[in-house]
Amino acid sequence: MMNRRALGAVVLAIGCAGGARDRQQPSTTNGPAWHGAAAYQERFVAANGVRLKVLDFGGTGPARVLIQGYGDSPHAFDGLAPALAGRFQVVGYARRGDGSSTTGASFSNATLAAYLVAVLDSLGIAKSNIAGWSMGGNEITAAAGLHPDRVDRIVYLDAGYDWADSAFAASLSDLPLSIDPPATARTDIDALKRWWMESRWPTDDVARVEAYLRDISGVATDGTLPPVPDSANAAHALAALLAEHRDYRKVKAPALAIYAAQFLPPQGKDRATTAATGCLEATHMVPFRVASQARMRNELRGVRRAHVPGSHGNFIFVSRDSVAALFTTFLGDR
Repeated sequence: MMNRRALGAVVLAIGCAGGARDRQQPSTTNGPAWHGAAAYQERFVAANGVRLKVLDFGGTGPARVLIQGYGDSPHAFDGLAPALAGRFQVVGYARRGDGSSTTGASFSNATLAAYLVAVLDSLGIAKSNIAGWSMGGNEITAAAGLHPDRVDRIVYLDAGYDWADSAFAASLSDLPLSIDPPATARTDIDALKRWWMESRWPTDDVARVEAYLRDISGVATDGTLPPVPDSANAAHALAALLAEHRDYRKVKAPALAIYAAQFLPPQGKDRATTAATGCLEATHMVPFRVASQARMRNELRGVRRAHVPGSHGNFIFVSRDSVAALFTTFLGDR
């Protein structure tokens, strides 16, 4: 998911008005006990010198591997995975440097695809359906092109964009605001949950995101929650993301591209933020999305497209049932 650090900061840029990031210093408190929303088995696998955390959500039937976004966590799928486990064996894993996976310098598309294959090998999966959210679209494109014998069908979860497109990269300069949680939201897990629910997903169903929020946060000696991955790892991933174009023409697997209704969240914490977000959506993200979808239609022949409610950063949560239904229909249409 592109909702953190430099990529997250794209929300308020390109000629739209904004303000300064809140830099208040945090205090510390202790959070309560908690329970995750999904049943899973956690394991670690060795993949080309990197130790990757894998979440096996169970289920029977064809394998479905869910790949997270930039700087994200496979716990983003805690709500979606149970809706799929009735028809599929569902697995997610943390990309290198994310969650509890070890880090590394290379984030090339070929390297990321090799990690995916290593995860499949570790689980004894000969061939899998794969789905990628946001940056995860890089892995599934590369894996389908480089390892076609290991990939059955692919699903782009608001991931049908080439992040190395100059139109997108240009939006990352001169950014006045970020939607990365401010320091005041990182004093403890309760503060982070409140910020998330207020800014991303207004609901009381905290269980569906708590494991996710804990996985994208470390614990500092003062009790605050610094972001995971760290800045060095995030910089390596971002540099690779903006530098290497996808090659859709090598993909022969049937593909479905699911798009959120819009890229940026429609509401901000105040009127000025909402106006600035709307400005950027209209002036930059709409044309970028239109061009991205046109390129995918031209280069990835036969790709199916669908749209669901929500924005790039929250549709996995707010449109879980719609996404699960699209998965089931697409994978069952033989």
